[in-house]
Amino acid sequence: MRRAIPTIGDMPPVTTLALFAAATLALLLVPGPAVVYIVTRSVSQGRAAGLVSVAGIHAGSVVHVLAAALGISALLAASATAFTLVKYLGAAYLVYLGLRKLYSRAGDLAKEVEPASRSRLFGEGFVVNVLNPKTAIFFLAFLPQFVDPARGPVAAQITVLGLIWIALGVASDGGYAVLSSAFAGRLRRSARAARRLDIASGLVYIGLGALAAFSGEAARKA
Repeated sequence: MRRAIPTIGDMPPVTTLALFAAATLALLLVPGPAVVYIVTRSVSQGRAAGLVSVAGIHAGSVVHVLAAALGISALLAASATAFTLVKYLGAAYLVYLGLRKLYSRAGDLAKEVEPASRSRLFGEGFVVNVLNPKTAIFFLAFLPQFVDPARGPVAAQITVLGLIWIALGVASDGGYAVLSSAFAGRLRRSARAARRLDIASGLVYIGLGALAAFSGEAARKA
């Protein structure tokens, strides 16, 4: 009979956790909807507003962690084939996002917006990340590559990986908030910087899509 309470032995090995942390950090540093929201608020209202936005963003991350822990576990139990199909579709979508970034025109890194209260900043950040396709695809397609059902409850493993995501996300997004508030004036006229970030983002998306498609088994065997 399977243990009801997961133990340390049920968790992914340290090498897998390290690989997951590195891939997570690479994706988190890519400016997506959440980063754009944080930078925009930090530039327009200062560091405190940016950090409140970070808190809202990662309150939204909790929703993704819970959804993944319940949904992926159910999908894996229902059909291994469907589970694999979803992962490959997600990997393809990551590559698509990368190509779209590479061929997009440079946009505004930070736009002027109306000031908002802290409660509104938190609430908007929460909604932005709950509806963030980058976060959803990561949890649906990429995170499962690091889960090994043979090691114990899938939901417990996903929860641990999700907590690592949130911890790294708070650190990286907090860094965006602090730096963007410090360099607010320069960011307002940063078309070249925005284009460079698009190129870097595109390459990261494509790389993670390839890793999701071809390295899942290797990650689980690590």
